[in-house]
Amino acid sequence: MTVKMKYSKDKEAVEKLKEILSELGLECARTIEEKVDLQFSALEDLHRNLNNDELFIKLVLANAIVSYQLSATGEEWWWEFSRYFSQNFPKASIKEAYFEFLPSSRTNRRLGSVKLKRLEKFEPFLERMTLDNLKAYYSDMLKLRDDLAKALSSKKDAKTVVFAVKMFGYAARISFNEFKAYPIGIPIPEDIRIMNYTKRFTNEPSTNFWNRIAKEVGIPPLHIDSIVWPALGKHEEVKSRLKQHCPKWKLVLELAEF
Repeated sequence: MTVKMKYSKDKEAVEKLKEILSELGLECARTIEEKVDLQFSALEDLHRNLNNDELFIKLVLANAIVSYQLSATGEEWWWEFSRYFSQNFPKASIKEAYFEFLPSSRTNRRLGSVKLKRLEKFEPFLERMTLDNLKAYYSDMLKLRDDLAKALSSKKDAKTVVFAVKMFGYAARISFNEFKAYPIGIPIPEDIRIMNYTKRFTNEPSTNFWNRIAKEVGIPPLHIDSIVWPALGKHEEVKSRLKQHCPKWKLVLELAEF
């Protein structure tokens, strides 16, 4: 017999959360991603400098799977990545390029040997990819999620897997000049920030909670992540860009007040 867990929740806070997210909508998430997120700006810069869509998307995927246990903020790490590969195009394989890049990184110093082994394992997946394959994945990001998990021997909802899908979505959007929403079936990246924020509403596992909220407000979890992120962060440039580009910026920042 299956025992169903009962979780406590602050019903008033949850309803207010859903009300704010519903008012902001998917378009607000897209604005934040494309105009506020410094990681998106870093990718735009790299894309201009590389002038090679296939290599660009592959580099973004490779970088995403080693974007954990950072020594600085995610924004600083992605800008370091962008500047490095804008000046140092991979001469052979992406794996070999990272064997030069990662040991000298200022913002991703931890677990270097583990991350390099991960990239080595991931290399065959990248080598098989063509631009047509990558376009097909942009139309079926659930399949990308499944194939990434298989290539990395990870769970489908692992933080690095779903984060890689998110960054792939950014890269594909830039390369193909087309917006496609993330699938509602891909969960939010479950990092410390999200787990702590979820505790303000419920003691339910964060992925379960945000999956349900996503269905109720009609915004996929990866896009909810984009809306919540500037509210919880302390980056002044992010706050400034939010106020500049998002007409409903006050509502976004209200998410931090729960």
